[in-house]
Amino acid sequence: MAKNIQFIPGSDACIEGALYAGCDFFAGYPITPSSEVAEGLAAALPKRGGKFIQMEDEIASMACIIGAALAGKKVMTATSGPGFSLKQEGIGYACMAEVPCVIANIQRGGPSTGNPTHVAQGDTMQARWGSHGDHSIIAMTASNLQDVFKITVEAFNLAEKYRTPVVLMFDESTQHLREKVVIPEPGEIKVVDRIRTNIPVGEQYYPYLTDENGQRPMSDFGAGHRFHVTGLHHNIMGFPDVSPENVNALIHHLVDKIESKANEIAMYKEYYMDDAEYVIVAYGTTTRSALQAAEDYRNQFGIKVGVLELQVVWPFADDIVREKCAGAKAVIVAEMNMGQIVREVKRVVAEPEKVYFSNRVDNQIIKPADIKAAIRMITGKGV
Repeated sequence: MAKNIQFIPGSDACIEGALYAGCDFFAGYPITPSSEVAEGLAAALPKRGGKFIQMEDEIASMACIIGAALAGKKVMTATSGPGFSLKQEGIGYACMAEVPCVIANIQRGGPSTGNPTHVAQGDTMQARWGSHGDHSIIAMTASNLQDVFKITVEAFNLAEKYRTPVVLMFDESTQHLREKVVIPEPGEIKVVDRIRTNIPVGEQYYPYLTDENGQRPMSDFGAGHRFHVTGLHHNIMGFPDVSPENVNALIHHLVDKIESKANEIAMYKEYYMDDAEYVIVAYGTTTRSALQAAEDYRNQFGIKVGVLELQVVWPFADDIVREKCAGAKAVIVAEMNMGQIVREVKRVVAEPEKVYFSNRVDNQIIKPADIKAAIRMITGKGV
């Protein structure tokens, strides 16, 4: 059988991943540089029996996908910059109500309106802490379009498995470049379906009760089970309960169900790490420049530089990053912001004074030369 090979932009790779994962509902509002995701799904979903709706703004879009998810749909929205800020209250609601959903944030320059047509990675901490209150989140990214497809599928899988919002932190540059993408045949990549309750209609169903498999099976709105959904602290029936014992247990559950699985959720790639004496930690578009810088230093100066690409940014994989950076003479964190993940790397490594930072915040892609300048400063070699 001939492979389905396409030469497409990153937005289409994200769309193909969503469709492969079974997305059947999208609500959104146009905003550069994410509008192509909405446009593509507006055309594709109706052909598959799915639904697309353009809402009046980003707040309504987030509320809309929460409602559709509770009705049994696999859901997605896409936005950027100010739109991601507007979605934070809804994301917090989805965390509290444990509603599976995928939010693609195609990052651009900020704050405020910023630079809508250029790249940045300034929303990294916002993805983790943008919504108020104690909670955890899953946020993912990729540096090439084959991985954009794969990561999008996995975002839906994790949303369903952990009953949580999952954020796709793709860069503007990744979404607008074109590359070859091989679309796998159905079944080649695992797809996790909605975990639904086996409690018969008419019997008592507890939507927030963990079963023997550590899961909280769902029932679709309208399927016959009676339950309540709220943004308040709630009991296993979903009704408000602000007793200290219940609030403590609920908040710990919302955090621990993800943070305790950080190593299991983690996705990363290693390049030249077997003998690396210097390690570049990167994610998203910056990985491409980091890889070029590592190859140049190996080939030109014999300096053993490796690259650790983080594909799951949150929950931060403390143990994995600590292990991969152990023994390195220096660690360079490359990102397009004023320093967000570099703080996490310094937090987990044994010798934080050996962690250096290479960045750009001028709405240009961080270049191999930027990272090589940091290596030259550390090693004294290079031009």
